[in-house]
Amino acid sequence: MRIPLSILDLAPIARGETAASSIAASVALAQRAEEHGYQRVWYAEHHNMPSIASSATSVLIAHVGARTTSIRLGAGGVMLPNHSPLTIAEQFGTLEAMYPGRIDLGLGRAPGSDQNTMYALRRNPNSADRFPQDVLELQAYLAGETRVPGVDAIPGKGSDVPLYILGSSMFGATLAAALGLPYAFASHFAPQLLEPAVAAYRREFKPSAQLDEPYVIAGVNVVAADTVEGAQDNLAAVRRNLAIGLFGRGQKLTDDQADELLAQGAGQHVGQMLTHTAVGTHAEISAFLDGFRKMADADELIVAHQAPTTEARLRSVTITAEAMDGVPA
Repeated sequence: MRIPLSILDLAPIARGETAASSIAASVALAQRAEEHGYQRVWYAEHHNMPSIASSATSVLIAHVGARTTSIRLGAGGVMLPNHSPLTIAEQFGTLEAMYPGRIDLGLGRAPGSDQNTMYALRRNPNSADRFPQDVLELQAYLAGETRVPGVDAIPGKGSDVPLYILGSSMFGATLAAALGLPYAFASHFAPQLLEPAVAAYRREFKPSAQLDEPYVIAGVNVVAADTVEGAQDNLAAVRRNLAIGLFGRGQKLTDDQADELLAQGAGQHVGQMLTHTAVGTHAEISAFLDGFRKMADADELIVAHQAPTTEARLRSVTITAEAMDGVPA
């Protein structure tokens, strides 16, 4: 049995494409993942980002759920300080009622946005300080054990939607351990603290009603293609798109201009983000992911399939599943 594989779908809006085409691509990606035995597909909450279409995370999950049959779907994650715990309990309780046994709820405390967007969201700049308490309040709504007298999440009460703590620092690791929840590390873009965070989580883990033993999901990028040369070409396109998204935001830049950004310093930042990236065809992908799993001490890998086109991402999903079929958990 292979190590559990999942997908983090960043719902990218490629240059020249629309939100509608991005959402259609997310449906196709989830269907392909379901076909090839992936565990789950998660969508990340981001705001005010021209290249990402997953801001209304629960709405996207509902849309994809109606077009798939068995794969788990969820948030990776909902940025809880942007919302009231009751609202999220109602949203994900509704999703669980629609798609029983298929819904996950990953929680993060980052804004998923910049300062002006935080204002537009009506978010209190100090709201992240309440994250641990908000997680407990949300968990209680879903368990039917409200912490606010007379207030229940309907739908949501008693749904016990499983919670996951997301993070890229020691804070998330120690919180997940203290609450006895699974921990998902964002090593697909913030690799620096992966090993010490996972070690701390496993060392400090306390069993809970949801989870008896620690469970680690590690994020990793994959650029898989039918040839190594094709994968390298796709990686070059991904690097350009990241440079534009991070340092040329709102501008319509050519490939040459993107390459200039990379040469002027964006390349170092993008390279650091892509530290944990498998590139190639079946042999290279299986070798890298097997080594990464061991290094990360992960129970499950959640893959961000990086490619410039929908067709290339779909092919990457297939190749990765085939490559890992012979790699034991």
